[in-house]
Amino acid sequence: MQKRLFEQFPPVTTKEWLERISADLKGADFYEKLVWKTGEGFDVMPFYRTDDLQNLKHIDGFLPLLLRGDIITTGHDRGVHSSSNNWLVRQNIKVSDYTAANKKALNILMKGVDSLGFILEDPGSVNENNLALLIDGVDPDGSEINFFTNGKAREIISSLINICGKRGIDRTSLRGAVEADPLGRLMMTGTLCIPVEAGFDYLASLTKECALLPDYRNIIINGSNFANLGSGVVKELAFSISMAAEYLTQLTDRGISAGDAASKMRFSFGTGSDYFMEIAKLRAARILWELIAEAYNTPDNIKFRMEIHSVTKIWNDSVADPYINMLRTQTEAMSAILGGTDSLTVNPFDITGGSPDEFSERIARNQQLILKEEAWFDKVADPSAGSYYIETLTTLIAENSWKLFTDIEKMGGFISALNSGFVREKVAGLPTIVKENL
Repeated sequence: MQKRLFEQFPPVTTKEWLERISADLKGADFYEKLVWKTGEGFDVMPFYRTDDLQNLKHIDGFLPLLLRGDIITTGHDRGVHSSSNNWLVRQNIKVSDYTAANKKALNILMKGVDSLGFILEDPGSVNENNLALLIDGVDPDGSEINFFTNGKAREIISSLINICGKRGIDRTSLRGAVEADPLGRLMMTGTLCIPVEAGFDYLASLTKECALLPDYRNIIINGSNFANLGSGVVKELAFSISMAAEYLTQLTDRGISAGDAASKMRFSFGTGSDYFMEIAKLRAARILWELIAEAYNTPDNIKFRMEIHSVTKIWNDSVADPYINMLRTQTEAMSAILGGTDSLTVNPFDITGGSPDEFSERIARNQQLILKEEAWFDKVADPSAGSYYIETLTTLIAENSWKLFTDIEKMGGFISALNSGFVREKVAGLPTIVKENL
């Protein structure tokens, strides 16, 4: 038992492995037979070895940014987590009846959910009384509270501040986000109700008001829009980072520090069925965001820690055989968790066929709870660290995404790329932008 058994075997070089593989291929071309030519613009080898890690820049410089757990406040690792892989279990609730939605929220909070997503279907119904009714009995210390609606973000922030004051709730305990993403809306619909510059003015004032809620975010970078249009991980990351950089530029031009602006952003990424690619995507995203943070070189880089929400894709779900979607979403959830997401929505298996029922919503919750309580996915921070394949894939995705991002920057940034039609050329399914908005 004390003998080092592997020392009895001589080391085998990469060259020797390739020679043996070539012999086994009997003259067939190695690259045609075994190298995976991805749709992302790079090749993936059939095997990787420890030698492949030596030239990966992110291993020493960026790896700490991928860790989560207790916050580190000193050194290069500041603002990140290190001791666990915990994430928040999100379930969305469509809100038409505020009393019924509150009852459902309190019910699912007792069943493992610790992140609520309220989809407010009628923006005209948003007021302080209704919001107070909606979150009545919800403990901010025990759950995130997120809102999604077509407008009314300022009214929601103002109402939350007033509710905290009236109920004696410590504003620093309130966690979550209210979705404001004028660039995303312009991209997906082709138009806004106001010019883009006015939209940025509104976003700046909203960000300043949201400063009264330190752990609450008001800018959502909807990378999942690209994912659900089948863009691939490189385009999803590049365009998402470009949108975030555009927001940073616009908000700093309006008197908000880069750190304060970054601290109010949340990235929402779609996660698909390409298991290892999706793990590496989230790890690559943090590398790219760190590069943006370093470019600003602000004293409050701790505020640049990337907060990621992941949501399982809808576009590749089956309508004819919805139960197979449980298998898809389970592997998608595993990818997002292993990649280091902060919160996760698993879409119910029947979501593409209509409104999910109580059974499918319960299954979606339990898919995450099984990974947390039975598979212990929350116990190890960055469990894929050191994997020759995933580390290399992380670098390939980061490098290719950064190249596309810099191409966009050379055009003048995301708005210019959107206006020129470049984004629409790269991502099928986007509408033409109405020029009056730009």
